[in-house]
Amino acid sequence: MALWQGKARRCKTGRRIRYARSKRRFEVGGEQTLTTIGENTTKMVRTRGNHSKTKVKTANTAYVLDKKTNKTTKTEIITVLDNPANPHYIRRNIMNKGAIINTKIGKAMITSRPGQTGAINAVLIEK
Repeated sequence: MALWQGKARRCKTGRRIRYARSKRRFEVGGEQTLTTIGENTTKMVRTRGNHSKTKVKTANTAYVLDKKTNKTTKTEIITVLDNPANPHYIRRNIMNKGAIINTKIGKAMITSRPGQTGAINAVLIEK
């Protein structure tokens, strides 16, 4: 479902605003990508200005940074432990920025935006 990001037809007081034009294509936002755990699959999306975004649809690996040793390790994702964006995302194993994931080397917090960057980067959480 497309998301329209233009101005509303009502002002803040509730009065109806009559615009002199209709909706435009550049005001339509992209579909939401909910990244889940599974075999690595991505989707290329054309954006404005002939640029592109790589959206992660499913992933089972993450690049986890250990701040103590300053080393990044590619590790397997086991499950989603916590997601402050939406509590229902935990049950569905949906990963976005700020989600706490359980990996083979420990708990990690996602720092990248998987629905827009094309990779899952995370930082290891201290025990």
